[in-house]
Amino acid sequence: MAPPIALPDTFARAVAGLRSATPRPEIGLEEIGAPQRLAPYAFALSASVLRDGDEVTTGRLILLHDPVGHEAWQGTLRLVTYVTAELESDLAADPLLPGVAWTWLTDALDAQEAGYRAIGGTVTQTMSNRFGDLAGPPATADIEIRASWTPTDGDLTSHLYAWCTLLASTAGLPPPGVTALTDRRAAATG
Repeated sequence: MAPPIALPDTFARAVAGLRSATPRPEIGLEEIGAPQRLAPYAFALSASVLRDGDEVTTGRLILLHDPVGHEAWQGTLRLVTYVTAELESDLAADPLLPGVAWTWLTDALDAQEAGYRAIGGTVTQTMSNRFGDLAGPPATADIEIRASWTPTDGDLTSHLYAWCTLLASTAGLPPPGVTALTDRRAAATG
């Protein structure tokens, strides 16, 4: 049996930071296989967010590390995320949604004091209608957020908390400690 390969200290500390955070209860995290061709070292997490017992948002967070760095990254570590969620059709058609969704990420990073640079990404809105043999449920709408950024320090705990905040915002969860109000008439008659 081959001896274990020693990981670079920078990468090992970054992975430890990602593993150390505990998200809010509605967010489930799981380590998954990371893409191996993007950088010499990689680590990945998947997330699913539940609202009222239903999965409403999913995501992936990938940590890349290249000890020699990349000019475009402006560093040796890079975080890459993909988040997708179903939306109500009227919300998905809102032309302001992409800008708002992007601020969910940047505001979360800033609120967690998760230093970053070289941030970039896309926000995509899609609407789908089914026809013919695929006819069925009403139109569906989705939002996808794809982004990457370079952390400015090696402890990524704050970056994971910021990512969880992005997931919660995309899922439409209230802030921690706030309970969503329900229609009392519906609750009284139901």
